[in-house]
Amino acid sequence: MTPELKARIDELVKSNKVIVFMKGSKLMPQCGFSNNAVQILNSFGVPYETVDVLADPDIRQGIKEYSNWPTIPQVYINGEFVGGSDVLVELYQQGELQPMIEVALAS
Repeated sequence: MTPELKARIDELVKSNKVIVFMKGSKLMPQCGFSNNAVQILNSFGVPYETVDVLADPDIRQGIKEYSNWPTIPQVYINGEFVGGSDVLVELYQQGELQPMIEVALAS
């Protein structure tokens, strides 16, 4: 990964309390896993940003290296990598995701 790409991803992660690197957008997810992540976040009614990795091949590959996680979507809360769709679903079902988001938004 180039230093420029790392700096771009760093800026996106650090400047958004909740951000999802996904296929498509929150208005039009382009895969089921990305849709799962969007539906969970929408259920909380909190602000979050998305980055469409299909529109930027550098980000699509770079985010996998950045997090050392092989799949998309990738969710970051308060600058920390949380996981993909499966991790988000698990945290949601265990009631652990909403407090994480609330703490991030309050900070």
